[in-house]
This record gives sequence, structure tokens and C-alpha cells, in this order.
Amino acid sequence: MKKISRALISVSDKTGVVDFAKKLSDMGVEILSTGGTAKTLAEAGIKIIPVSDYTGFPEMLDGRVKTLHPKIHAGILALRDVDSHKKDLEKHNIPYIDMVIVNLYPFYQTLLKENISKEEIIENIDIGGPTMLRAAAKNYKYVACVCKPERYNEIIGEMEKNNGTLPETLFEKLAYDTFLMTSSYDSVIAHYFSTIQSEKTEFPSSFTLPFEKIQD
Repeated sequence: MKKISRALISVSDKTGVVDFAKKLSDMGVEILSTGGTAKTLAEAGIKIIPVSDYTGFPEMLDGRVKTLHPKIHAGILALRDVDSHKKDLEKHNIPYIDMVIVNLYPFYQTLLKENISKEEIIENIDIGGPTMLRAAAKNYKYVACVCKPERYNEIIGEMEKNNGTLPETLFEKLAYDTFLMTSSYDSVIAHYFSTIQSEKTEFPSSFTLPFEKIQD
């Protein structure tokens, strides 16, 4: 069982996130957040720390750079039982991040819009979100990576039942969720780029298609 003390929340799909964040906050979890998510949570009366305050750097490049910072990724990727990692974090005053709640820019939904420009399509390729999720999933022994709003109730239920902690089996399930989602996301982007090449290849060296289950 692992205690959740600090969470980073940055979501495009805000379904259920206010209630989820409020319950985390009520259990004493410190919440870091970015952009529109931070605004939504703050307006709901939830105490948050803006990521720009946390890192000491503002969001820049029209939001293209928000969470790509060592204070975020070191806090996610550090191995808790490795002394050199602990010393690095202590040296640079970086606390651990125990949970990453992220879902991605709606790239596929953007493709479905009528009269959509190539520029708008490209801007909906998420960079920071997959980077944080993959970092958390790689370090799933210590970090819960939450990419599906459907998991919120399960997570809160476990934390309420277990004094703010989560079982190791759930960390593994969340990592699996994440790699399924990021691989599907990237395959849609790769397919889009295959359609805009000036020189199209009938049989590319690698070809991946995502499928979503509709029913058992």
C-alpha cells in the first residue's frame, strides 16, 4: 500500500474531476494543476498550487510548455528506495509527486471537425500530457497514473478504505491503462501524418491501427 500525498492534475476532459479533486483534497492530498484545470478547480473552491508557481516558470509558447520541467519530472520519476535519487531531490528541493491525473488533447475529435485547418490539428497533438503519463507509468511502483475518469470512484474508494493509500495491484492496472491509451493516441497521429505525405508508401515499414472495444 502506498500513501498519496501529492497529485498533479491536468485534464482536457474534465468529467468528474472537480469531485475527484475535492475528495483528494479533503484527504490531505496537495494538488498541483495547470491552465484551465487549475482555473476550474480553484473556482470550485479547491485549494491548488499552480504549476507555474511550483516550478517558478510561467507557462510559455501559448501553452505549449507548461509541465516540461525537471521539478515535475524528477518528482514523478524518482525511485523512492534509491539513495542517489533521494539525494538529488533533496539537493534541488524537489518533492515527490505520487499521482498524475492527466488526459490528452482531443486529437481524434479534432480530426472529425469539418473545415479543420492543418495548424489546428497539429496544435491538438499533446506533448506534456503523454510525457507525464509515461513517466508515471514507468515509475508505477511509486506513482499512480490516472488517464481515465472512469477510475476516479475506484481510486477514491480504495483511499477512503485504506487511510489514503492505494494497493500495488491498482498501480499496475493504472500503468496498463496509460500505455494502452498513449499507444492508441500516437497511432492515430501517425496515421494522420501518413495521409498528408507528398510521397505515400503503399506498404510502410510499420503500420499500427487502434481499435476500441464496443461490446464483449
